[in-house]
Amino acid sequence: MTRRAISILGATGSIGASTLDLIRREAGKWRIVALTANANAVELAKLAREFSAEIAVVADEASLPALREALAGTGIAAAGGGGALVEAASRLADVTVAGIVGCAGLAPTMAAIEQGGTIALANKEALVSAGEVMTAAVARSGATLLPVDSEHNAIFQCLAGNDLAHVRWITLTASGGPFREWPLERLVRATPAEAVKHPNWSMGAKISVDSATMMNKGLEFIEAFHLFPVGAERLRIIVHPQSIVHSMVEYRDGSTLAQLGPSDMRVPIASALAWPERMDTPCAPLDLAAIGELTFRAPDEVLFPATRLAREAAEAGGAAPAVLNAANEVAVAAFLAGKLAFTAIAAQVEETLGRFAPPAPTSLAEVIAVDAEARYRTREMMEPA
Repeated sequence: MTRRAISILGATGSIGASTLDLIRREAGKWRIVALTANANAVELAKLAREFSAEIAVVADEASLPALREALAGTGIAAAGGGGALVEAASRLADVTVAGIVGCAGLAPTMAAIEQGGTIALANKEALVSAGEVMTAAVARSGATLLPVDSEHNAIFQCLAGNDLAHVRWITLTASGGPFREWPLERLVRATPAEAVKHPNWSMGAKISVDSATMMNKGLEFIEAFHLFPVGAERLRIIVHPQSIVHSMVEYRDGSTLAQLGPSDMRVPIASALAWPERMDTPCAPLDLAAIGELTFRAPDEVLFPATRLAREAAEAGGAAPAVLNAANEVAVAAFLAGKLAFTAIAAQVEETLGRFAPPAPTSLAEVIAVDAEARYRTREMMEPA
């Protein structure tokens, strides 16, 4: 049996850990080409040794000596820096899991797309900031883009080859985050520790805050806008606290298809890894009788304006989504550092969008330049007068 070659960009993060857990269970079916991490050389080396990777790469060059030391005598290549990340992503692989968080993942994801394989996309910023540039690259290279976000993977499964012309609505479900029942006076005082305690999912700090503000769902709206081009007017968001229905597609005949599953990222990752087939996961089967009820309600865009901002950015197109994403990353970092109130995150994003409207980027370099300028301007706006 020929083993499938796979590279995992962001191997030490939550997506990487879930992916490697699945591969570990079917080790004889996979060959690891490249594993990358930001700076965690010790953990990366441990994984590279376990899975006999061809190369391990740290984005932070200062961590490279530690990586080399940890891999000494193994025959596994070690490299560091942004250029090395891109080179690793460019290596031929049947599947590349793009799991690097933030705009740091843009160039490696583009490099993986340009080599023309299958990209299991978990990096939101790739399609949010560079949607038009990236989808054009997919068309040129013939790469296959498979969404790993639970919502987009659910939509992908519900479409299952159906013609987008027959779609009436695509509905993204949102848990509503940890603050979905909180009044405004309590939201103003929300702390980082409270924001990262997601009720359903185990995620990193930044994405957990995005879930709390609903910006995560706004970014997913922009992703869906590019992945499933039915038009923004046929995309909508609904709050579903149980996180059992991951998204739905309603067709013109009135039929609605929904994908249900546990709140475990190994389910959508397995869908992408095995596509067009299926693979086993260790996830427990759904017990709908034990769950008891599934509830849905409209999002509150007064208390949580992030989804409105994202929808407006998607409709505006051009540089607006990249500006929104960059401003949000800066604002979330400030909140996590205790320098910005929770309710000021979306307000800061809206202010940056209102004061910075650059021309539409036509290349990845221009996207990165817009991102950098938006970050600079957002930080400048947040400085005390």
